[in-house]
Amino acid sequence: MRRCLALLVLGAAMALPGLSVAQTSGAQPAETEAQRPAMLVADSVFITPERQLIAEGNVEAYQGDVRLQARRITYDRATGQLSVVGPIRIDQGGAVTILADAAELDNELRNGLLTSARMVFDQQLQLAALQMTRVGGRYTQLYKTAVTSCHVCEDGRPPLWQIRAQKVTHDELERQLYFENAQFRVLDVPIFYLPVMRLPDPTLDRATGFLIPSVRTTSQLSTGVKLPYFFRLGDHRDLTLTPYVSSKTRTLFYRYRQAFRRGRIEIEGAHTRDDLQPDDDRGYFFANGRFALRNDFKLDFQVQTTSDNAYLVDYGLPDYDRLRSQISLERIKRDTFFYTSFIHFETLRDSEIESQIPSDIIDLAYQRRFFPAGLGGEVRLTALAHGHKRTTSADMLGRDVGRFTADAEWLRSWTYSGIRADWRMGASVEQFHVWDDSSYPPDTTRTTPRAALTLRYPMARTEIAGARQMLEPIAQIGWSHVSDTNVPNDESGFVEFDQGNLLALSRFPAPDRREDGTTAVLGVNWARFDPSGWEAYATLGQVYRRDADPGFSKTSGLGGTTSDLLVAGQIRMEDSLSLIARGLLNDQFNFSKAELRATWSNERTDISGSYLWLGRDPAENRALAVSEVWFDGSYDVTPNWTALANIRYDIEDSRAINAGVGAIYRNECVTFNVSINRRYTSSTSVEPSTDFGFTIALNGFAVESGNKEYRRSCKTS
Repeated sequence: MRRCLALLVLGAAMALPGLSVAQTSGAQPAETEAQRPAMLVADSVFITPERQLIAEGNVEAYQGDVRLQARRITYDRATGQLSVVGPIRIDQGGAVTILADAAELDNELRNGLLTSARMVFDQQLQLAALQMTRVGGRYTQLYKTAVTSCHVCEDGRPPLWQIRAQKVTHDELERQLYFENAQFRVLDVPIFYLPVMRLPDPTLDRATGFLIPSVRTTSQLSTGVKLPYFFRLGDHRDLTLTPYVSSKTRTLFYRYRQAFRRGRIEIEGAHTRDDLQPDDDRGYFFANGRFALRNDFKLDFQVQTTSDNAYLVDYGLPDYDRLRSQISLERIKRDTFFYTSFIHFETLRDSEIESQIPSDIIDLAYQRRFFPAGLGGEVRLTALAHGHKRTTSADMLGRDVGRFTADAEWLRSWTYSGIRADWRMGASVEQFHVWDDSSYPPDTTRTTPRAALTLRYPMARTEIAGARQMLEPIAQIGWSHVSDTNVPNDESGFVEFDQGNLLALSRFPAPDRREDGTTAVLGVNWARFDPSGWEAYATLGQVYRRDADPGFSKTSGLGGTTSDLLVAGQIRMEDSLSLIARGLLNDQFNFSKAELRATWSNERTDISGSYLWLGRDPAENRALAVSEVWFDGSYDVTPNWTALANIRYDIEDSRAINAGVGAIYRNECVTFNVSINRRYTSSTSVEPSTDFGFTIALNGFAVESGNKEYRRSCKTS
């Protein structure tokens, strides 16, 4: 019945300008939203002798992306006006909704007067006004307006916050809200007054204006306020300036971002004058970018520098112990790999002397793969170049090294009766040149032929309950011969023995060191997949060699003729628990290195933690054992309150390194965040400090409250 009435209405409306559907033939210019004809649907429609069209009952009118719903609409052909009796609902593109009791609109539904009206953005921010005027299809003017994103109770209780204004103008094109004689109120108590104010509406993602301020209190810088201001410099650029002022510091933070067609850059930094170093200008500068160039090349750069070792810690920035500036160019294709980079390191460790560490590093790598039909398998040809330089030229303290490597390797696999055999054979030739160190020859040529055969026997079975298991024993025999070992070890000081290099012919992290002699590896991989959703993995492995390699340190797990037993495992439960563990177990069943990581979450809790144990090893600059635990967690105490906590604790010294607690309160209209963090460690440049942070955000003005519902209740006790 409703569809038939709609057809009748459309037929009757053919005679009424603005409410007709024109029939066209042939190519026509594209219509704008305002030029598109309106459509009217209702339960009953009739035309009066005065040529007025009246629609009653579940009335809906459409004009472009505007949809109007009402109880009754009267269209006057002579004046071209629509008189609408509510309750009225007008939806504009799904982002803005207008509710009113009555309205007088033009035939395009874009201009007119509405009474007892409300404008709602994204079903969150609402503007309630005594009267609303639509002008030019672009501006909406609201008089005697209350603005809030809080849930408004029908019992008359005031919302948590609101803005009362004599007049509010919404610019639909610029998506801005202009307030006149605005008063900000908390629980209906006036807090401050502004004669004029401009805010972006919630549909605008980027707009020039103030961002959320924050309060930071530290034991060194006292209480200060950060007030960021965002400059929209176009669709692809922006700048944020953040003054940070306290009784002990005057700081200006800045951040500039720009997106290009094939890349992006981001620059951030700060300039400071403070009481901690009153006679010095302090600050930092970070920049990074990535660009996709022609022919599949990618360019990356990163710049990091700071005025002094303590600046980043003093101002709550990332706590780096070394700063890394780098520019690199790479191209990765199916059969070729190219990479080159220049890196500059700046140490922030008080224990290191800047001039005595390799601060400038150059790397170049090229690899090409071939698949010869006659030989079978895969051939890899690799060329590597590396150089690093110290700023001092003192003998032995200022050692600089250059290295060039040419490498060729052949890989092939066979499968027979369920056994998989992997063969690899290759050789490398390397040229070393050493400056400013008389303990090494200035030029050394080194050759390293190598070969290995690995056998695997993967087995799988399915349990009666449906779980699947996989078991894979592994055995490898390998050989390599290093012609000359009298070269400096500047790149391979720290060796990690894990699942990734269990079957490698050299487990050193860089080619300046290579394993020498005959080795054998025995290991096993196991996995289980349960139908309920949890998974478990485990790896055991051990390396045996004919002669001990003196290049491995005590806690590397690879010293002696028999390595420590590599034990690694992982358990993952669907959407809840994840455990990852790895350790090296020596012949006395003591761990030389051990690591445990865990995460657990449910609807109310998120917890992550780590435990690390590293034995004493002077070769790795570790005079004492390291035993530390990290913890980070959050718990939703109520639907609105979330508690936060974190700690890093040194078990060996029985003291905390840093710790913090915090709380977040969220509802539909406000987000409140408070935190306190304490750093306990100290050095010659960094003192222990306490950091207190506080922010409050009014949800609705380009601040989303997230996916969860935090709506307050209007129930009374």
